[in-house]
Amino acid sequence: MKIQPSPSLRIRQTGLLRFARRHTSTAFAAVTFVVVAFSLLTAGLFAFSHNPRKQASDYGFTAHEWGTFTSIAGNDGQMVKWQPQTGSTDLPQFVEHLEGTDFKGGLRGTVRMETPVLYFYSPRAMSVSVHVAFKNGLITEWYPRVTKATPRGDLRNVALNNERTRGEVWWKSVQVDPAAVPNFPVDDVQTHYYAARETSSTPLRVNEHSRTQNEKFLFYRGVADFHIPLSVTTNADGSLLLRNQGTAPILNMIVFERRGEKVGYQIAGPLQTETTLAPPEITRSVETLRSDLEDLLVDQGLFRDEAHAMVETWQDSWFQEGTRLFYVVPESFVNSILPLDIDPAPIQLTRVFVGRVEVVTPRTEQDIERALAQGDPAVTTRYGRFFWPIVQILMDKEPTHARQVQDSLAALQH
Repeated sequence: MKIQPSPSLRIRQTGLLRFARRHTSTAFAAVTFVVVAFSLLTAGLFAFSHNPRKQASDYGFTAHEWGTFTSIAGNDGQMVKWQPQTGSTDLPQFVEHLEGTDFKGGLRGTVRMETPVLYFYSPRAMSVSVHVAFKNGLITEWYPRVTKATPRGDLRNVALNNERTRGEVWWKSVQVDPAAVPNFPVDDVQTHYYAARETSSTPLRVNEHSRTQNEKFLFYRGVADFHIPLSVTTNADGSLLLRNQGTAPILNMIVFERRGEKVGYQIAGPLQTETTLAPPEITRSVETLRSDLEDLLVDQGLFRDEAHAMVETWQDSWFQEGTRLFYVVPESFVNSILPLDIDPAPIQLTRVFVGRVEVVTPRTEQDIERALAQGDPAVTTRYGRFFWPIVQILMDKEPTHARQVQDSLAALQH
């Protein structure tokens, strides 16, 4: 019995089948197939070589970034609004600023985005463009000079909590050159800014508006008003109730406390939902904490010299008087609130941000109340830029004592 092909099979007899029927030589068909396949492969390789993102990956181009989100926890565990731009800027004079943000007191927000630095690593010279956006925030400082920064104009009344508020900066042409001779700017300002240069990253050069600026990284800062991925509530016994407010686990946390020359800390995590951490015993040292912090940052993907540079940059501020919580911000949260685009795309991008939350514990309350009662002006130095928002938190907690605190502050200022 002769089997007839089905109608669907006959329909699938395309030009390729008709071509094979006209050429009965199997060898000829095989040679033709090899030629066609080689042509297609050659065309694909040509397209691949002309795709800048793929080409950058061929060069082994990678990027690493670290930064800090700084906040202050209120009585309800949520972050309070404060003016994080008050006090010393601790930045060199050559750092540039967003127009319209040079007014007294600065912007009020819940988060100070501090010193993100973006390193590049490339075995050969190349050019990249970089775009950073900050949702519910403004990017207020940077170096080297950006091609464009938005928004512009008078920003005194900008609403950071408005969903449409979005600060952005662009570096259109950053020259990454491993053969460049380091020639980075310096000035007389005492700052830890320069510590971030102590890495093996590739030097950068930016040419904008007839000016050439050299640096080891791209630097920027900002202010925002958004909810961080956890809440921190202080209990009467000094313990901390931590609640994860995000969707991703918070992998690492450190509770740190300093009272005079005595320090203590404990490492915890991961945090899935909530946990309570007891006050750390004041029996540790800053040196061991520095080492543990560096190890933690390396575990998150930073190179050892990058982790050291980050801790060195923030050693004075991170380890000052008071109680604070450090935590590794989930990278998914960083990408959602601070989207970063690099073109051509690196073969690997690592972003490690540390969240820092100042916490008003009973010990902090007692210290400040005692200093105010004694008229001790050194208390403002011990707590630095956090002193005034902490005092406001104390007055909100005990409204009946607000007048007494205000009188003590007035006497302290005179």
